Amino acid sequence: MKRYKNITIAAIGAVILMAGCKKYEQFPVDKVTLNYVFDSRDSLGTNAQSFLYSIYGVLQNGHNRVGGDYLDAASDDAMSSASGPSNQVTMLSTGAYNSYTLPAPENLWALFYSGIRKSNEFVTNIDVVPVMAQYNGKSMKYAWKAEARFLRAYFYFELVKRYGGVPLLGDKVFTIKDDVSLPRNSFDDCIKYITSECDAIKGDLLNNPLSSNDSHRITQGAALTLKARALLYAASPLFNGGNIDANNTLTGYTSGSTARWAMASAAAKDVMNLNAYKLLDNFKDVFTTQNNTEIIFMRQNDDGNAVESANAPIGFTAAAANGQTSPSQQLVDAFPMDSGLPITDPAANYNENNPYANRDPRLTYTIFYNGARWLNTDLQIYEGGQSKPNSSLQQTKTGYYMRKFMGASENVASFAKHPEDWLIMRYSDVILMYAEAENEVNGATADVYNALISIRKRAGITAGADNLYGLKAGISKEDMRTVIQNERRVEFAFEESRYWDIRRWKIAETVMNQPIKGITIEKIGSSLTYSIAPVLTDKFVSPKMYLYPIPYDEVLKNPNMKQNPGW
Repeated sequence: MKRYKNITIAAIGAVILMAGCKKYEQFPVDKVTLNYVFDSRDSLGTNAQSFLYSIYGVLQNGHNRVGGDYLDAASDDAMSSASGPSNQVTMLSTGAYNSYTLPAPENLWALFYSGIRKSNEFVTNIDVVPVMAQYNGKSMKYAWKAEARFLRAYFYFELVKRYGGVPLLGDKVFTIKDDVSLPRNSFDDCIKYITSECDAIKGDLLNNPLSSNDSHRITQGAALTLKARALLYAASPLFNGGNIDANNTLTGYTSGSTARWAMASAAAKDVMNLNAYKLLDNFKDVFTTQNNTEIIFMRQNDDGNAVESANAPIGFTAAAANGQTSPSQQLVDAFPMDSGLPITDPAANYNENNPYANRDPRLTYTIFYNGARWLNTDLQIYEGGQSKPNSSLQQTKTGYYMRKFMGASENVASFAKHPEDWLIMRYSDVILMYAEAENEVNGATADVYNALISIRKRAGITAGADNLYGLKAGISKEDMRTVIQNERRVEFAFEESRYWDIRRWKIAETVMNQPIKGITIEKIGSSLTYSIAPVLTDKFVSPKMYLYPIPYDEVLKNPNMKQNPGW
């Protein structure tokens, strides 16, 4: 109960702060309550809109958010260059946490429930504000209300994918006097609530295209995408037939059903049928061009080069960087050749002595490798090279640096300034969600092939004589599943996808119990030799790690709060 008291006090404080800025304030600031934020005399809805935007502020910025690292550095795709026993992302990747010590950037229970509370305050109070501005013939406040309901549903989804079923609060705004010893709702209850909210609000939300001033706001497409994402997780093996506690309704369904995949497929198709989004021609531009046709929902950040300062290769005086993220050899190997064939295919013509030649162009846009162009230099990431001096400076531990999200600084002396928004939903995810779900229902149909081809074509992979962009004709559902999973890996590297994908697919206990590999490059004269070796041993110590533990203090103070299995 103490936490809910703190949330209440914090919310009132925020209200006082916002209301104190109200130009026509007639009452002492210390008497301001929610009644003055949701004011029946405020025809512009100024304070109510500010309150709504404060709920948007709960959204997470994924850039280096886990103790200075990307969350994917806790997967098999990367590791922290600053890794050590107390490094937060390494604690996640090695299972060195419990219900009391889960690293703060992923212990988001209290934060998301604070966002849910603020959403409920907005939903239950906005109706009294006579907002004159209109959208689709109705007061804009109805779009605002739908946005608050979306954010609430989104926060619930973020909780459910981490913990399984969680307490659903409805529209109720709890007070200090209320009993908040609530039990967890079932996983099924939570998925139904999230998807029903998306259905209920889609008609009131803004439609694409958005103006630049509204580019951060929630649209009908975002609601439909959240529904598709929630249904995809619900259909995935971890929850749909692979429940870690077979008869526990909090941790998933007690039996599997292909029908759940069909629901996910239909929901993703609904987004596609809006015809509101399309893939950009250039993969790299997706992350550095604001308000583009592929972005469905994003967290707006400032323009700058903070991503470069944290993650770009070291060794440059005019553009100093910290080289924080070390991509794994496994991730590099996941990128196919530019023919679309995997590097393990004998027909791919992969050359171990020239490993980065003729690869999927997304490799160059995602990862810095030896010889890649950056800051007027062909990078030296060989032993003793400019960007791997083997000194006391923090540097790559794997022979690679992260390139994704950075600006066009290949042929300039300093970092180029660019937007650093965090993309929460983009259209390529919808396409691959559809391909994954449809394959599970009907196998590798033409629709599944076409979805993958659209992604690969945009990536710059060549069509080939059969126009299949490296895909094999007539493959099985199982083989197509492997292809789709790899396509997600390379398309969404460092976007907080892989970390959750290996959990929902229930393969983490396999891939995370293998060491992270790196490459060592020795230069002798003008010749380079390459050797691959383990650099970090990850640990997925138990199936209990598929879900996070409910925070210790939540279980301690609430007798009705059941802990997740094994914790």
